[in-house]
Amino acid sequence: MDKTGRLNGIIAALEEGRKPTMAFARAEREEAIQLGMSQLDGVLFEMEHTPYSPSELRDALQFMLNRRRMIEGASLRPSVTPFVRIPANGAEMNTWMAKQVLDQGVYGVVFPHIATAEQARNAVAACRYARPKDAPNYEPKGLRGDAPNTASRYWGLTVPEYYARADVWPLVPEGEIMVIVMIESVEAMENLQDILAVPGIGAIMIGEGDLSQQLGYPRQYEHPVVAEAKRSILAAAKAAGMRVAHPHVTLANAGEVIAEGYDILFTSPSRSYATLEKAKSLM
Repeated sequence: MDKTGRLNGIIAALEEGRKPTMAFARAEREEAIQLGMSQLDGVLFEMEHTPYSPSELRDALQFMLNRRRMIEGASLRPSVTPFVRIPANGAEMNTWMAKQVLDQGVYGVVFPHIATAEQARNAVAACRYARPKDAPNYEPKGLRGDAPNTASRYWGLTVPEYYARADVWPLVPEGEIMVIVMIESVEAMENLQDILAVPGIGAIMIGEGDLSQQLGYPRQYEHPVVAEAKRSILAAAKAAGMRVAHPHVTLANAGEVIAEGYDILFTSPSRSYATLEKAKSLM
């Protein structure tokens, strides 16, 4: 098997000029089995609003692996790439939750409620190992503790091979870890230019639920005030060369989301197949 090809399917899709599709899901065995048979590019195991359980995540990661697909594709890349959204808000400056899910073998971490550049730097640093000060791309300084055995085994690599690839993309081009930060407050919008300038962020996601709450129109995603805020965030990110994820892609809005230029399309498992087919027909 080729050990040099891209392992993170979301990064691979973006590098190929495609818009990867992902679904929010619980870290449960039966759901993981079904997701492993899907045509999704990736899954985001939701641990912000469901229980945070590294042991259940470890089970889900194993049950999601579809080894027949991997053999047929002659690749170590999982057919559906696992990410996790951790519970801690950006203001908590958390690192240990990111460390734990990465140590299980996930390829990406979504950090909710990032509102400042300092919080964004902490998110990136949490996903990086420490390195010498004279190393290329030293900043943001890595804060991830060293315990690679489980993750390297899940990736199908030796520990030295894992070290060489367990860094954040696109800051490190060969990196396989993707950091997504959520922009979901007025404060984040005010600090957006500084957040977008932090090295190592792979994409942002507009948290339209919490943002609409703060703007005074809870879950009214098409309200003019909310819609304008989303357009403003999207435009600023695009101007900075940052990729943007949309969290609520449906059959009704898939065409609009793609036309607006979103790069990563999130849906839910219950409607992922139909939405995926609709999105593919529009790309």
